[in-house]
Amino acid sequence: MKTGIVFKSTGSRYLVRTSEGELINCTIKGKFRLDDIKSTNPIAVGDNVTFTIDETDNMGVIAEIKERKNYIIRKASNLSKQSHIIASNIDQALLLVTVNYPITTNVFIDRFLASAEAYNIPVKIVFNKVDRYDAKHMATLDNMRAIYEKIGYETYTISAKMNDDLSVIVDLLKDKVSVISGHSGVGKSTLINRIQPGLNLKVAEISDIHQSGKHTTTFAEMHELNFGGYIIDTPGIRGYGLINIDKDEIYHYFKEIFKHSHDCQYSNCTHIHEPGCAVKKAIEEEEISLQRYQSYLSIYETKQEKYR
Repeated sequence: MKTGIVFKSTGSRYLVRTSEGELINCTIKGKFRLDDIKSTNPIAVGDNVTFTIDETDNMGVIAEIKERKNYIIRKASNLSKQSHIIASNIDQALLLVTVNYPITTNVFIDRFLASAEAYNIPVKIVFNKVDRYDAKHMATLDNMRAIYEKIGYETYTISAKMNDDLSVIVDLLKDKVSVISGHSGVGKSTLINRIQPGLNLKVAEISDIHQSGKHTTTFAEMHELNFGGYIIDTPGIRGYGLINIDKDEIYHYFKEIFKHSHDCQYSNCTHIHEPGCAVKKAIEEEEISLQRYQSYLSIYETKQEKYR
């Protein structure tokens, strides 16, 4: 029996790297049922697995997945399934955001952050393509950075295509296992190519008509960084539906809402219609961003629909 880490997942085949650095193509043995998670991909990039080698075709057969320390998950686009595990056993996530070319909304950011909070994954927010922004875009950028920095998230601005100095990103990634995520077209592959020359990941320009990206990364894949650490490239996400989070627990994953919730009159306050709500008071006093609160309402209402 051999052990290794899943470096690439293509749905039915997996590329596993052993501790000796050998890359083995693997399939799975039977059906996996993990922690009652009904998922489109029972095995994810970052999983530690044990496998055997079938001597007839030299193909590995994965027999077991070791316990995960964490994973990041989203609602699957396939309606017949519940969830899709983006990556597992990660130290941090880099959410790549663009104010324009294409537009990343606050709601998308907040859904990603809430999901990461639920699974104890630190997130760094990286705003890309700043070389393309005019004064209006820069004002929007400054406002968004202020919102997230106020509640404790680290934010960074870069131009992955034009900027010669990406040392701040290199420092963030060094000696860590990081997943990079965001909409299609925000520049994930361009950024990885810049910090790790030689990978030559495929890059495609965004649509001039729709201002949205084309999917150039089809499957999640882990890449070793020559300065130490690993980065997991993921397919671009158009939407981000939360999964495995109860509607009454959503506010736990909005740091500032959770903080003020301790002062609410009712312990089961939803922070929507109850009297004596400290969260609504904090919004009125501009201690909580109205945009963040609107994201909370959007997520809550989406979850609420399932209970009607």
